Amino acid sequence: MTICLPQRLHHAKIAAFISMPALAIACHVATAASQATTTRCGWFDQPTPGNATLVDKAGEWTVGMQGGHQAEGDWPVFPQNRWVATGSGSAGYGCACLESSTRADTQEVTRIVSWRALPLKTCRRDKALMGKEPENPLRQP
Repeated sequence: MTICLPQRLHHAKIAAFISMPALAIACHVATAASQATTTRCGWFDQPTPGNATLVDKAGEWTVGMQGGHQAEGDWPVFPQNRWVATGSGSAGYGCACLESSTRADTQEVTRIVSWRALPLKTCRRDKALMGKEPENPLRQP
């Protein structure tokens, strides 16, 4: 829930001229701007339950951290041929696009609106993601 209040009212007269509907509209506009979404595509890495990141051309974005930040919305679900298992349970990674809201200052995904699982080769061929594929401890040399 977002609470939107003016930062400071300098004079009592100003408060008398600002109606509640006007404040509500201003709050809605400010909230909508802060909730703008962007499509980010890259490696979705889930090394352990509750922990996930998305590595795209702009860097590494925290989707969830066990005991800490968790983005709102559903995480991607990958078909077997688009998921690399790296351990037991849900551990692994895949290539995905997330339509999401983010905080650039903390590199956090705050809300996932939708997602799309992509073929692994999409990320492997992306020049911006070269050398950024997550490690697979199960891969045999």
